[in-house]
Amino acid sequence: MKICIYGAGAIGGLIGARLAERTDAEVSLVARGPHLAAMQEKGLTLRTAEGEFTVKVRATDDPATLGPQDYVLIALKAHSVPAILPGLKPLLGEETAVVTAQNGLPWWYFYKSGGEHEGRRIEAVDPGGAIWDTIGPERAIGCVVHPAADIEAPGVIRHTEGERLPLGEPSGEKTERSQALSRLLVAGGFRAPVRPHIRSEIWVKLWGNVSFNPISALTGATLAAICGHDGTRAVAREMMEEAEAIAEALGIRFPIDVDKRIAGAAEIGEHKTSMLQDLELGRPMEIDALVASVQELGRLTGIATPTIDTVLGLVRLRAETPLAR
Repeated sequence: MKICIYGAGAIGGLIGARLAERTDAEVSLVARGPHLAAMQEKGLTLRTAEGEFTVKVRATDDPATLGPQDYVLIALKAHSVPAILPGLKPLLGEETAVVTAQNGLPWWYFYKSGGEHEGRRIEAVDPGGAIWDTIGPERAIGCVVHPAADIEAPGVIRHTEGERLPLGEPSGEKTERSQALSRLLVAGGFRAPVRPHIRSEIWVKLWGNVSFNPISALTGATLAAICGHDGTRAVAREMMEEAEAIAEALGIRFPIDVDKRIAGAAEIGEHKTSMLQDLELGRPMEIDALVASVQELGRLTGIATPTIDTVLGLVRLRAETPLAR
C-alpha cells in the first residue's frame, strides 16, 4: 500500500512516523524547509511519554517524484490546501483516495449528503470550488483528528496525547477502501473506526473549535481560563448553541449536550488552542474553516448567528492587527 502524507508537520509527522515504524506500507512525506532537511538527513523522530524512536522515511518537497498513491492524507490546515492543488495532481491515480485530516467543515461536506443542498460547495473553505474540481469529492474520505502533537525541533515530533482518528465516507458506506485504511491506521497504533455518520463526528469537534479557538485568539487565554470565566464561558456557550441549531437543521444530532462539551474542554486544562498558537507564531489562523464556514451554513439554513458574527468580526480584525511587542 502506498500512502503519502501531504503536510508532514506535527500531526502528519506523527501519523507518518507511526505507519513507517509499525506497518509495511510505503510511506512518503511531503514537507518543506528545515523540517524537511532534517528528515532527509537524520530521519523522523517521534517522542512520547513512553520513549522515542527514529525512522528513515522518504521525504520530499516535490510530490511529482512520488507517483500515484493508494491514499493521500492531507494534514495541512484548510486554508493551505488551495495552494497545493498543482502538487497533488501527480499523486492522484484512478483509484487514489484523499483523506481530509483538517479541522473545520470539509470542502466535500455536501457530497452525497442527500437533501436540498446535495453537491453544494462551501465558499469559506473552498473558494470558487477549486478543491472540489481538482481533487473530486468521489475521492474523499473524512477523518477527524483528535491526537495532539508538536514539532519540537526540525525532524522531531512530540506526541502529547490522543489516538483517535475516526474515518468515514461522505456516503456513510463502509467501503473496502475506508476499511483498509482503518486497518492500516490501527496497525500504526491509532483508534480509527469507520463511522457511518462522519459529519456528526466533525460537528462535535467543530462545536468547540468554532467557539474556543477565536475566543482564545482574542483573549490569549487557555481552555481552562475560558471555561472558568463567566463572561467567556457564556460567549462560548452562545456560539455553540448557534452552531448546534445550524447542524440540527442539516440533520445532525449531537450525542452530548453543550454543557458536557464545555466541561470536556475545561478538563483539558491549561491548553492553548491551535488558533492562539498560530497567532503567537505569526501564522495564518484557521478563521474561515472554523468560524466563517459555520456562519455560511447559518445563512444557508436561515439560522441567525449573532454571537458567531460578532466574534468572527473581532477575530478577523485581530488577524489583521500586529501583536504588540
